[in-house]
Formats: sequence, C-alpha cells, structure tokens
Amino acid sequence: MIRWVVERARSATLVSRVLVATDDERILETVRGFGGDVVMTPRGIPSGTDRVAFVAKELEADIVVNIQGDEPFIEPEEVDQVAKILMEDGEPVVGTLVKRITRMEELESTHTAKVVMDESGYALYFSRSPIPYLRDGRGFADWIQHRVYYKHVGIYSYRKDFLLQYAQWEPTPLEKTEKLEQLRVLERGYRIKVAETDHEPVCVDTPEDLEKVRRLFDQGLIQDSEER
Repeated sequence: MIRWVVERARSATLVSRVLVATDDERILETVRGFGGDVVMTPRGIPSGTDRVAFVAKELEADIVVNIQGDEPFIEPEEVDQVAKILMEDGEPVVGTLVKRITRMEELESTHTAKVVMDESGYALYFSRSPIPYLRDGRGFADWIQHRVYYKHVGIYSYRKDFLLQYAQWEPTPLEKTEKLEQLRVLERGYRIKVAETDHEPVCVDTPEDLEKVRRLFDQGLIQDSEER
C-alpha cells in the first residue's frame, strides 16, 4: 500500500521530492526495498503533521505536502491541487481538500471527519460528528436530502515556516477530544483554506477497509507501479 501511495505522489507534476517519514522498521525496509526515499523518525511523535515537521526541518522547501500513507487511491491531481492552494494565494498557511458526502454511512461514521466552511472557502470546524446539525431533519438520510455535507480528505499543504511553528505547540483541547490534528491550527487562531475534489478517497482505517482495498486491487481498479 505504501508503494502505491509513493508512486502516485511521484506522478504529481508539482512535486520535486517524495519522502516517506516513519517510525516503523517494517515500513523503512519496505520503502527501501522498492527504491523509495525514506527517513526514520522517533517514536512518540503525537501526529502525522508533527512527524512531517520533524523531517521538514532539514528540507529546502517553501511548501510541504503531507500525504497519508493509508490513502492508496490518492490521485496525482489531488497532490497538485492541494499544493496550488498555497502557490496561488499568499494568504493561507495551510491547505487541504474536501469531498461532498453522498452516502448516509459516511455522515454517521466517526471514522469520517466532517468539515464546514465559510463563504471564502476557509474551514470553520472539523468534527467526527455530522456538522452542521440539521435541527428539523428526521435522520441522516433526510439530512443528506436537505443539506450539502462535506468530508475531509486527509492531505495537507503547509508553508514550511508555519509547519515548524505548529510542531512547537502542544496538542490542543479540541484536537485531543476529536483526535483531529488539524484542529490545533484552528484553536491557535490560524485558518485552513480548502478546495473541493471530485475524487473519492479510500482510507484504510480499519481491517474492513483493508479488505475493501484488496478487492479493488483484485478487480483491477488499483494497479501497482509495475503495471502502470
């Protein structure tokens, strides 16, 4: 799976280097085995963003993109899209992607982070609960019929200076409550600019997710690097 993610990221046109950051020897050896660029980081780093920041200290880069290693369907176009948020607008310090929710199961699942935005496309809040709450709705299926809901796609772009500053902050109360690292940005008074993608993410958060990805691979809907 990590190889699929690396190969797809390498296909993005705006990326100059793809680097895997891990604290697991098994991942280290796997990435080295297929010729990937990998760095070992200490254990106990509280979040993926903190891990990326640890590595970014030594990088010569203005913008750093954080791609989750459990997103085997990540599209190169999405990597470019999230980078462009910061490349084309000098104001945001963090960019990320969202996708419209179309299935009731996603709206009610705590594994799916939901997000609401302001009129300028900045995130107001992220939550594992359905937001906004439809007061007059009669259940999640009814909610989707009367309101557009968005889920967060776990890819970020950061200005390097801000990323290093972020890593100096302790996890914030809302971040620890929801277990969503992006809330540290909002609680500290900074804003996250979002863009909408049409690509459907497939995250591997549970054993059931892993089986689904394996089925998709068997059906030819995802290919390894040697076949592409």
